[in-house]
Amino acid sequence: MHERTQDTTEWLKSVVRGYFQYHAIPGNEERLKAFRHEVLHMWWWQLRRRSQKTRWTWAKFQEKLGNLLPEVEILWPYPEERFAWRHIQGKNRMR
Repeated sequence: MHERTQDTTEWLKSVVRGYFQYHAIPGNEERLKAFRHEVLHMWWWQLRRRSQKTRWTWAKFQEKLGNLLPEVEILWPYPEERFAWRHIQGKNRMR
């Protein structure tokens, strides 16, 4: 809560990026969007707790800091495509 906003931004980027690298499979887009939204919501809530006279509205937060976290992007192909690439291309170790 007491760290600089820039340091927190860099840390949150790495957290969200790592989560996406592991969970970004086809069909999981809604869960990724929900995770990103929850991270943003908790960050906004913590920023609002820094002061008793906060003026951080959700719209202002989205405008200034909400676009700094990575957007949802599917990084892995469908399992059928991975299987076909590995086994049809002759990359199977069992042959």
